[in-house]
Amino acid sequence: MTEDLVPSLGRWRLWEQFALRGAGFPADGVLRLAPPGLAEAADKFGAGEPLDGPEWTGFARLFADAAVATAHTLQDIARTPAFREAVAWQNRPVLASGIAPFLRWTPSADSRSSMPRQREELVAHYWQRFCVKNDTIGFFGPVGWGRWDSATRAVAVDPGAGLIAESTVYWATWGIDALAKTLDADPDLREWIAPRRVPFLILDGDRVRVPGRRAQPVSAPTAAVLARCDGVRPAREIAAELPGTDVPAVLADLVARRWVVWHLELPADTHPDRALRAWLETVGAPEPRRRGLAALDRLERGRAQVAAARDVDALVAALTGLEHDFTELTATAAVREKSASTAPCRALVYSDTRRSATARLGPAMLEALRPLRLLMDSAAWLTAELAATVREETGRVHDRLAAEGPVDLASFWFACLPVLHGAARARAAELQGEFARRWQHILAAPPDARRVTVTSDGIETAVRERFPATGDAWTAARYLSPDVLIAADGTDAVERGDFALVLGELHLAANTLGASLFTHQHPDVDELLRLTDRDHPGPRLMPLLPKEHRSRLSARVRHTLVRPQDRQVALADFAADPARTIRSADATVENRAGDLVVRLPDGSSFPALDVFSHVLTTLSMDLFQLLPTADHTPRVTLDRLVVARETWRLPAADAEFAEEKDEARRFVRARRWRTRLGLPRYVFVVSPTESRPFYVDFDSPVYVTILAKALRRLARKDPQGTAVFTEMLPTPEQSWLTDAENRRYTSELRFVAFDTSAGYPE
Repeated sequence: MTEDLVPSLGRWRLWEQFALRGAGFPADGVLRLAPPGLAEAADKFGAGEPLDGPEWTGFARLFADAAVATAHTLQDIARTPAFREAVAWQNRPVLASGIAPFLRWTPSADSRSSMPRQREELVAHYWQRFCVKNDTIGFFGPVGWGRWDSATRAVAVDPGAGLIAESTVYWATWGIDALAKTLDADPDLREWIAPRRVPFLILDGDRVRVPGRRAQPVSAPTAAVLARCDGVRPAREIAAELPGTDVPAVLADLVARRWVVWHLELPADTHPDRALRAWLETVGAPEPRRRGLAALDRLERGRAQVAAARDVDALVAALTGLEHDFTELTATAAVREKSASTAPCRALVYSDTRRSATARLGPAMLEALRPLRLLMDSAAWLTAELAATVREETGRVHDRLAAEGPVDLASFWFACLPVLHGAARARAAELQGEFARRWQHILAAPPDARRVTVTSDGIETAVRERFPATGDAWTAARYLSPDVLIAADGTDAVERGDFALVLGELHLAANTLGASLFTHQHPDVDELLRLTDRDHPGPRLMPLLPKEHRSRLSARVRHTLVRPQDRQVALADFAADPARTIRSADATVENRAGDLVVRLPDGSSFPALDVFSHVLTTLSMDLFQLLPTADHTPRVTLDRLVVARETWRLPAADAEFAEEKDEARRFVRARRWRTRLGLPRYVFVVSPTESRPFYVDFDSPVYVTILAKALRRLARKDPQGTAVFTEMLPTPEQSWLTDAENRRYTSELRFVAFDTSAGYPE
């Protein structure tokens, strides 16, 4: 048995485990949509050359034939069961409204009217996502795993059997919450629900205080009920303890005052159905319990049928049946409307899978990753500087509150909100700009450079000077999560040393492998918890978060590496397990030798900055930007690690080809535009009008059309709007990850790096 590496990059210790993120369809799938020879034929019409005459007529005929052939190829793709299944998970109505009529159509030059072309683009758009986007969801974005191994020189892959090792269908939290709300309305169940005080309410004898308001006297019966609203005792038990009090009436008044929450709440969890079942089992009334369990069992049978579906037709039928049952039981729409206030998961259930392939990395790969050390050291400067600002501003808040007496955490938290949404946010924006300017000075890239190559040794002194170690940050900021891609023609090329590394993103202040979507696809989650124990031998204080919030928070991305010894503090009205949660009103904030600490009721204390950790991580996670924003920034290579891809920011209104209605002319003019600007064949495009980045191959007419439409939408919405074009690196031909049939997939390695330097309290 080989001995695993414990890899380190300076002060940063890497976890021995890393995630292998990748697409679920082979990378070369997108190349099927680039007709052979068409790009070369188009390029014969040089800049300024008229697009007419006999030669143009011949090209137009060639283009029309290629368009029909591409339509047939797209139909072959759309007919593939795996493609249709992936679309069913993403947007099931599209199968009937877009895919089915597209497959009934017979492509020909005369029949390619507007609607068939739109359906071609629909299929091509999904196809690029499934083939070249390293999304992590379902079998079309399975979670793979790997480890460091001293017996491996650089990289090795065990493809396993098939693409998927394991697949699980999970409930979206909101769906089970909807059932809980329905059960909550059942009067026979309501008395079994435990009311609880909101976490920021302070009860002192017969007086009640909430942050920012004067204390209010309450009656003795009200105080007695409030004291028993602990989230553990059901309402019927409180009524039994206070026989002379109309407990339901008092509770209704307390709910109206927003001092108490009295409804069926489920903890934020990957398995909300289990929590609901556990609560129903506590209900002592047989018939109400039976009704509740029957409703949950009905939905669970539907979820099981979805999980058991083995083809797309069975999947569609199972999803349809589940949605019917859900709506019948809850009188709630089975798919949420897309809005800025909802988390990404809009369907009732989602599927996450574990990839069969596993990878091993060895000492040669660790050596190639050495440049990451300087990048991570500079990133630590970002979080330390942000922490210094928040520490100073919240210190002033505490001084003001402490002048009137002891400071409870609830009052401190609410008083600090203007800091978090004001000074902290402004400082984060300043730091991002300053960070990029400092790196620009270090790299000293010549104006108009397209390639900048530097060595770690050559810039290390400058990095130390520009990004000095200025202090510690919050506990979560000890983690960085870099995404690294390998550009190579297979693992043999990597072993020969014929490869390059590419930094995708560097996520600050977060162990992103702690998210549910990763941990629940790991074959041994206890191993991840042991790595967490090594990083944090003692308990951590962690703010309790809402179940979901826009794109940043949902059940899939919720941090799940929370251990029994870790303490969670409820700052606002968020559902939790009362036995493991401290109310903010029950904790105090103290100044100890110039450092603010939170003292819990048991006497333990933690850095006060950790209370703001989620907000601070949200502010800092995407701050890492190596170069200032400009119309063009070069590819930057540090040793053999590409740390910034070449990027263009281009006005949509200047892309004249986008307005061209004739497909053949649009294709030629797009290629002229691309040549003039020096864009590579493959790019990813980010536009304010598009929901996510999308892939473009300038050799593919259908992807040029998708680009043209996106640019038109942007130009019409904002005549000054710009789209960001970033070179695709690695390209589809540089995919090294293979399956058992030797098909290649795009992929990236997500590492966890932990700061072992002194200065952080444990």
